[in-house]
Amino acid sequence: MQTEPDTPLKKGFFRNLINGLLISVVLVTLLTALFLFLQLQPPAKGDAVKVTIPKGAGTKQIAELLETNGLVRDGTLFYYRMLLLNEGAAFKAGDYLMRPGMSAGELIALLNGGGKSQVASFKLTVPEGMTVRQLADRLQTQQGISGEQFLAEAEAVATSGSSYDWIKQLPDIEILKYPLEGYLFPDTYMFREDVTARQMIERMLQQTDDKLKQLPAGWEQQLDKLGVNVHEMLTIASLIEREVVVPAERAVVSGVIYNRLRKGMPLQIDATVQYLLPAQKSRLLYKDLEIESAYNTYRNNGLPPGPIANPGLAAMEAACFPAATDYLFYVTRKDGTPGHWFAKTFAEHKRNIARSKE
Repeated sequence: MQTEPDTPLKKGFFRNLINGLLISVVLVTLLTALFLFLQLQPPAKGDAVKVTIPKGAGTKQIAELLETNGLVRDGTLFYYRMLLLNEGAAFKAGDYLMRPGMSAGELIALLNGGGKSQVASFKLTVPEGMTVRQLADRLQTQQGISGEQFLAEAEAVATSGSSYDWIKQLPDIEILKYPLEGYLFPDTYMFREDVTARQMIERMLQQTDDKLKQLPAGWEQQLDKLGVNVHEMLTIASLIEREVVVPAERAVVSGVIYNRLRKGMPLQIDATVQYLLPAQKSRLLYKDLEIESAYNTYRNNGLPPGPIANPGLAAMEAACFPAATDYLFYVTRKDGTPGHWFAKTFAEHKRNIARSKE
C-alpha cells in the first residue's frame, strides 16, 4: 500500500500538540514553584512561643517542632530546604523564644545560636498609670506567674527594706493598699523565663532609681521647698498620671493639688475613689464618694497614704515642679475634646461644670 505524504494539516496538528504539552509543563512547573514558594513563606505574625529543642534532635525533628508550634507552614519542605542549603549542623539544644512570622533565615540564625544555648525570655510592658494589682494580673494571664506571689514579694521587699534611700520613706505598710504601689516604674522590660518575682521587682525598683536621677537638676531641693518627701511626690505624681490626658496640663493639675493642700482643702480627686473599686467605672455615683478609706480624698483632707498607680517620668517631673497658678478647681471637658476647664473660684468652677454637661 502506498503511504500518503504528510499533509500541512497533520503537521500543524502535531506542532500544536507539542506546543500545548510544553506550555502545560511550564504552567505546572510555575504553579509548583509558586506553591513551594508560598509554603516556605513564614506564617502570619503572632505572639512569641517557647520551643524546646531536645539534645540529639535531628534536623527533621526540629523542622517538625517548628511546624507544630506554627513557626513554619510545612515542616517537610522546611527540612528539605535546610538539606539543600546545608543548614542544621550547628543547631543547638535548649529553650528558644520564637515568634510566628520570623523568616526562615531568622529561625536558622537563632537555632545556630552563635555556639551558645538560647535562654527563652519574654517582654513585659508596664504602661504608665498601671497599678500593682493590674501588673500582677497581667503576669498571671500572660506568663502564668502567680499574681498573688508577686504581690507577696512586693510586700516582703517593702517590709524588709531596700538599699534605696527613697524607699525607706515608705510609711507603715499596714495603711497601704498595695506596698510598692508607685515604685515599680512603668516601662518595657525583657525578662528571662526563669526570672523570679523578687528579681522582677528589684529590676523595676532599679529603673525607678535610674529615672529619679533623670529628673531636672535641683529636684530634691525643690521637694524640700514644697514640703514633701519622695513618697509624697510619687503619690502626687500618681494622681497626675491618673487624672491628666493632655501633657501640657500635668504641671497645672500639679499646681492645683499643691494649692488645695496648702489651703487644707480636700483634694476630691475621682481617681482616688476609682482606686478603691474592683473595676473602673465610667461615671462615679454619690455613694462611691462615701466609701470609707484613707485613700478617699472626698472624705479626707491631705494626700492619700500612698500612690494609686505607677507614674511615669513626666508625671514625676510635674509633681516636683508644679505650675505657679491660682487655680483651685478643674473639671473634665465633655465636649469631645481632651483636657479640663480650670477655675480659681467655686462660682467659676460651677459654671465650668455646667459647661461640661452641655
